[in-house]
Amino acid sequence: MKQIVYLGMFLTFALCCQSAHAEGEWEITPESEAALDRGLAWLARNQGPAGNWESNDLGLVSMGALAFLAAGHTPGHGQYGETVRRALDYVLKNARPSGLLNIADTQRDMYNHGLSAFVLGQAHGMTDDPRISSVLDRALKLIAYTQCSDGGWDYVSRRAEHGHDLSLVVMQAKALRSAVDSGLEVSPEVIDLAIKSVREHYRPRSGRRDFNDATVRNEPGQFTYDGNRASLAMAACGVVCLQEFGQYDDWRIPRNMDVIRAEVQHLKIAKNSAKVPLDAYTLYYVGQAVYQVGGESWQECYPRLRDALVAQQSHHPDQPAQHGFWEAGGHVGGKPGQLYGTAVGCFILAIPNRYLPILQEGKIDSLRPQRP
Repeated sequence: MKQIVYLGMFLTFALCCQSAHAEGEWEITPESEAALDRGLAWLARNQGPAGNWESNDLGLVSMGALAFLAAGHTPGHGQYGETVRRALDYVLKNARPSGLLNIADTQRDMYNHGLSAFVLGQAHGMTDDPRISSVLDRALKLIAYTQCSDGGWDYVSRRAEHGHDLSLVVMQAKALRSAVDSGLEVSPEVIDLAIKSVREHYRPRSGRRDFNDATVRNEPGQFTYDGNRASLAMAACGVVCLQEFGQYDDWRIPRNMDVIRAEVQHLKIAKNSAKVPLDAYTLYYVGQAVYQVGGESWQECYPRLRDALVAQQSHHPDQPAQHGFWEAGGHVGGKPGQLYGTAVGCFILAIPNRYLPILQEGKIDSLRPQRP
């Protein structure tokens, strides 16, 4: 199998391909297992023979595959083996020669690319499909090539002076860490520059940017979309980026976890609303942020997210088309919105199973840059 080679250091770790079981009964309930089963069944019923849920958005199709991988279903094996295979086949067959994983609007280039590369990285660590390696090789090289001078990325797959926003950095961060988690290699220069970009999106409440000042470090603050617009989603994205890049002790993480925990504790549940709590994009990163940080954040926040998902799932046993999905909310509606919402809902409910490589690894100190 071809190795993915970049300019820098070799990163390895031992990967266990079996589930690291839930920490305790509080993580998984009979209700959450049943909700996960309903969600996966809805995705399987609605996939279609092409494997793409009638969508040419490779990011959304990849999310559909991720839902099954997170629940322990691999291509060609078991109840949903063909469902996973068709979804991954659609992504692999539509990869461009340049490595780009997008066939939709060019303004979605690096969104779809980062998300699809992340899922392929997870599949690479869970399967023996030889096609994934070559596609992932080109996809990761494209991420490195299109990184902007300031460490971020543009929406379009091109190299520019300035990256657009933090939502693009987190997509590529997940893809890069996914490669590491599957035993592949990533350039430390790309990682270091991306970390710099992430930190520049942090805004203290006072607006002061003297981060060497202990007063500034200790005051409330959070990550922003573009240096100004703060949101729960961006707070979670910043935490995920720093965790994925090995910055486990960065002082910005607890500042943003304060924001996340406060929001989740006040989460309102709308029973049988057929919508995910929060919106799918926000929920996807909030769930990962609380899992990665762990400890009290995970123990306090996950049960609320889990129980809200269970309560808000569409529940119509006598109407199969309306049974078991979640709407994404946000800017994605219709069947793509149901695909997105259901895939994210299943992913969150499956996290405690820890089947995905990215949920099994420990801290990787070799990702830390040499400078503080």
